[in-house]
Amino acid sequence: MKNTAHTTIIVLNGPNLNMLGVREPEIYGHQTLSDIENLCKDKASQLDLSLDFRQSNHEGELVTWIQQAYGQVLGIVINAAAYTHTSVAIHDALKLHQAVPVVEVHLSDPKTREPFRHHSYIAPLAAAIYAGLGAQGYVKALEFIDKNRKRP
Repeated sequence: MKNTAHTTIIVLNGPNLNMLGVREPEIYGHQTLSDIENLCKDKASQLDLSLDFRQSNHEGELVTWIQQAYGQVLGIVINAAAYTHTSVAIHDALKLHQAVPVVEVHLSDPKTREPFRHHSYIAPLAAAIYAGLGAQGYVKALEFIDKNRKRP
C-alpha cells in the first residue's frame, strides 16, 4: 500500500480566494479558484503526487487543517491571502511542519502593493515564495516540493 504522506501535498487558500475571477480581476486575473485547482491537479498528476486542495475564509479552519496535516503530507503550499499579513496563529501552526517544505504563494506581488501587504508572517517559515506569477506560482510551488522531496 502506498504511503500517501510521501506523496500528498496540501494546498491551502485563504479568504476571498473563492471569489477569484470576480474580485479585482485587474489584480488577480480572470482564472477562478477552480481553474487553479484543476491546473494543480494536472501538475500533481504529472509529478505522481496526490493533491489535497482547500479554501476557507476562516482563520481557525486553516489552522485546524494545518494541524491535521502534521505528519501526513509531503509539503504545504499556502496562499493565506490577507491572513499572510495578520495571522500569528497560522504562523504558529506552520511551525509544526519543520520536517517538510512550506511554500508561500501569492497571485500578485504583495511587495508592489499597499504597504500593509509588505509583511508576511509566513515568509520566515517558507522554504520558497512565489509571488506575482499568477496561477503559475502554484505550479512552481508543486515543482519545488517535488524537486526537494526525499525519495524512499
